[in-house]
Amino acid sequence: MSDVAYTAKIRIERIAGPHRHAWLPAHDGPVNFGVHGAIAEHYGVEPEAEHATTLDYIMAATGG
Repeated sequence: MSDVAYTAKIRIERIAGPHRHAWLPAHDGPVNFGVHGAIAEHYGVEPEAEHATTLDYIMAATGG
């Protein structure tokens, strides 16, 4: 087994409902995560503000 090359130091804080802040390396300030559009509708929530979902970030990372 090889040595660990990288460990991400990430902190996540739940704000309210699906709204969360994530502190990511090399990013100033928190990143907002939440729900929007069809995803909010699917889960039956009406967020105060729409934010990208964790799924949106995964899809963007896959394409990047």
